[in-house]
Amino acid sequence: MNPTPLPLQAPASARAARYADVERAIRALCDGETDAIAVMATVVCELHHAFDYFDWTGFYRVVAPGQLAVGPYQGTHGCLRIPFDRGVCGAAARTGRTQLVPDVSAFPGHIACSSTTRSEIVVPVRAPSGRLVAVLDVDSDAPSAFTDVDREWLERIAAIVGALYD
Repeated sequence: MNPTPLPLQAPASARAARYADVERAIRALCDGETDAIAVMATVVCELHHAFDYFDWTGFYRVVAPGQLAVGPYQGTHGCLRIPFDRGVCGAAARTGRTQLVPDVSAFPGHIACSSTTRSEIVVPVRAPSGRLVAVLDVDSDAPSAFTDVDREWLERIAAIVGALYD
């Protein structure tokens, strides 16, 4: 994998190519691993260092009904717990749908874990049974940093983690 993080201005084709590289690396590094936390940590590391517009990259795990707790992440401190009824992570958990937010200040109930975050994408992580086990959260200090390319590939990568459950 290319050690230079891909810049925000890269064209969609370059983003997709970088995600393909990241997915291959994750699959190779995690081949045979059954511990979901170890895989989450590897996923976060690979993603966080692959794109220069990823300022916080991590998982929030479902730890109780309606409750997320921070899991493996890279970046500054994350919120320790997030209820399903608050923030972008809570919305992804509550609705079961990816949340692609170009301007977090315009998102009702946004939780400012970091005052520098401008845009965010959060992807539900589901076990094969469909049970929600976590969300994959990526924040950027740039507005409108994430596109459908990010959504498509992050959903694919979240499925790698989800497959370890049930």
